[in-house]
Amino acid sequence: MGDMNYKCAYLVNIQFLGFRFHGWQKQPNLKTVHWAIDKTLKFVSEGVRSKTVGVGRTDAKVSSTHYFLQLFIDEVIETATFIDVFNRNAPADVRAISVEKITDASFNIIQSPKIKEYRYYFSYGEKNHPYSAPFITGVQAELDIALMEEGARLFEGFHNFKRYCTKPTAETKVERTIIACRIIENSDFSASFFPKNSYVLVVKGAGFLRNQIRLIMGALFELGKGTYDLDFIKDSLDPESDITFIKSIAPSSGLHLHHVEFG
Repeated sequence: MGDMNYKCAYLVNIQFLGFRFHGWQKQPNLKTVHWAIDKTLKFVSEGVRSKTVGVGRTDAKVSSTHYFLQLFIDEVIETATFIDVFNRNAPADVRAISVEKITDASFNIIQSPKIKEYRYYFSYGEKNHPYSAPFITGVQAELDIALMEEGARLFEGFHNFKRYCTKPTAETKVERTIIACRIIENSDFSASFFPKNSYVLVVKGAGFLRNQIRLIMGALFELGKGTYDLDFIKDSLDPESDITFIKSIAPSSGLHLHHVEFG
């Protein structure tokens, strides 16, 4: 990566509410998480050369309880003070949780093997309180949760996910392994304005395709509504079947990068 010329490298764990951001990746004239982080760092370590690399892209409005970035910087950081100063200057929807010195010079946050866990929160049946919008997707139709739980398990294991990827190219590796794909009751987040019952799709894997989890969630919503059956889900994972594509993509604001585990 050509970052050997920085004096120090750190692994910073942050969390953010994605609702007002256009994802992680910097984009001209848009507020992104990477932009907010770098703006804060520039202020915190004024005049010191630094560079940040994130653990991966996220879509607009996607949040994260455990996001990691690699910070290259030309000075030694006093870790306890750093967190405090960073958080005082960061926007309200971004917070640093921890920072540790990277001792392995070959560590590269992008190339390093990792397991990512995403969680997608949803509820059904009634229109949610508007304050829930950044966290939970409310499906106003009735959903068969038991059937959706059964459907979710079909995605576990090694499959061809070409229909669960937005605009794959010839080079895209569409064959992937999903370690876990389950639907459970939401006991992670609660608020007085949340619906009485809400659920979460928990998906774990080494790497995901563009929009893959939102397309899986979209297909499971259709299954829960009765538009699809379990055989349709099975066929959608069979590259030889004649299903063209999955048309339903779940909104991004219900999606959260829950955890990243480095190998």
